[in-house]
Amino acid sequence: MTKESIMTKAYVLIETAVGKSRQVTEQLSELDGVITVDSVTGPYDIIAVVTAPDLSTIGHVVSQKIHTINGIVRTVTCLVVTSLSE
Repeated sequence: MTKESIMTKAYVLIETAVGKSRQVTEQLSELDGVITVDSVTGPYDIIAVVTAPDLSTIGHVVSQKIHTINGIVRTVTCLVVTSLSE
């Protein structure tokens, strides 16, 4: 079992204010625990993948680090319950 397979993972769907996507993407990519940041089309502007040792740490990253970034309007956090790579 690899270290990644025992980590808790979440997809954070992010809606940004008009003109703020690039700035938000740059700030997200600098955060510990954020492993990928993708700009997407559709109802959300960005999808970030967050990993942490446990659910509590995921909650801390989302509420204390991601939610405080200027330009983020709304987020939806989707926890991974199973992965094909496990």
